[in-house]
Amino acid sequence: MRLFFWATALILMTSCQTREKDGFVAFLESHPAAKFDLLIRGGSLIDGTGSPAKIQDVLIDGEEIAFVGQVDTALVSVGRVIEATGKVVSPGFIDAHAHGELTRDAAFENFLAMGVTSISLGQDGSSLAVKDINEWYEQATQTVPGVNIIPMVGHGTLRKLAGAELKTDIPAAILDSMDALLRDALEKGGFGMSTGLEYIPGTFAGEAELLTLAKTVGSYDGIIMSHMRNEDDDALEASIRELLVQGQHCKVHAAHLKSVYGKGEARAERILEVLLDPSLPFPVSADVYPYTASYTGIGILFPDWAKAPNDYTKVKKERRAELLSFLRNKVEARNGPSATLLGTTPYTGKTLADLAEAQNRPFEEVLMDIGPTGASGAYFVMDEALQRKLLLHPAIMVSSDGSPTMNHPRGYGSFSRIIEEYVLSESLLSLEEAIRKMSSLPAATFGILDRGIIRQGMKADLLVFDPEALHTRAAFENPHQLTEGMDLVLVNGHPALEKGVFSSTRSGLMLRKKMTHANK
Repeated sequence: MRLFFWATALILMTSCQTREKDGFVAFLESHPAAKFDLLIRGGSLIDGTGSPAKIQDVLIDGEEIAFVGQVDTALVSVGRVIEATGKVVSPGFIDAHAHGELTRDAAFENFLAMGVTSISLGQDGSSLAVKDINEWYEQATQTVPGVNIIPMVGHGTLRKLAGAELKTDIPAAILDSMDALLRDALEKGGFGMSTGLEYIPGTFAGEAELLTLAKTVGSYDGIIMSHMRNEDDDALEASIRELLVQGQHCKVHAAHLKSVYGKGEARAERILEVLLDPSLPFPVSADVYPYTASYTGIGILFPDWAKAPNDYTKVKKERRAELLSFLRNKVEARNGPSATLLGTTPYTGKTLADLAEAQNRPFEEVLMDIGPTGASGAYFVMDEALQRKLLLHPAIMVSSDGSPTMNHPRGYGSFSRIIEEYVLSESLLSLEEAIRKMSSLPAATFGILDRGIIRQGMKADLLVFDPEALHTRAAFENPHQLTEGMDLVLVNGHPALEKGVFSSTRSGLMLRKKMTHANK
């Protein structure tokens, strides 16, 4: 019986190899020149779909993957061969929610070091403030980013451009102007609209305004990616339902999904039930980063009546006691002053508790003097068990919500941390599933048709790495430390990072959503 088993296995293996060779020969019939730029040979290929790894070669011609399978090197001429035996070959990772400025941060080395080859910018309702998105594309052409950029149109930016910034019930003419700007941006390649409903000016938007814009997003098969109105646990479900109402008209996505104050896996399950209700007749998705501290402006701790358009100086003078009481209660509810770590000069690296002790006065007075626009910080307000349960759900993708300059390790460590902790250390995800959540899942969510999977004809955004060699160095006390261990990062077929050395030339692109007749 054992002899029969091994004989059968050998026959099947030989048959498979023969078919692969025949497939390669057939491929060459349509490529008679048989000249290619790059061959990645012998790697454990994880294609991004969640399928098991296979030992396969990848042949690259210019920016594209020309062939995936067994390559007979005697039949081709290759500019360079990369030996990947014992290494993983995967699609480049796609960061569903990131931050950065092209003119300042164009290299985006923090993302490349993690294996991220595409990032989504224009998030939280804020994108480049231009009336013609082609100006943003032109900026990318001039600077040439190190990674690909997936542009989103910021809802708050639309409000500013149309003159609606701090208005609640905006006139029809202004809404028409916002809608026209949005439509033009989507027509020219934008992937959808982002909202920041917890921030100014997004907080002033009502349902009618959001639904009007959602219809336009839907008409271009775009997506709304939303920093929802309130992420506090007691308001989170209402915020999700507000987003789902917009989902009647377009795909909707909950950005950096979290529950402030919420605790435990059962709470996470309830949140997922509301957000990903299988009876919903439209696509819903979300992203999560693998840290339990958020990062944003200090204004999140202040009441609406202390922020624009209100006069903060007047509020401090006339409502001082009320403001101090609000700040004290708010911070205490968010795990106290030690859980707010400031990341802006001159407070960088100090908690509110540190500042209060140094100044020998209550932390709420320190915070009041900083003011709602005076700093940004990390807030340790999330529960590990709850956030982990969210991230593990098959429909949830990975993001960093980070940038090259943000004083938070998520911009330098989110993707490598998933592999180090969730895959290798705790075996919560298979490597194939982790890579799917970081490649094909975000690609499908955005509607990126030519990236996120290793397949013939797709763009050559690829990684070669040993998972055991990845090391996330970024930490809260020293966040701007690059991940180590990526052997090779290709962006559009060109090496961007190889054995710890970044290329002197960049090859990223500002992507345009490909529109078909069916979704125009």
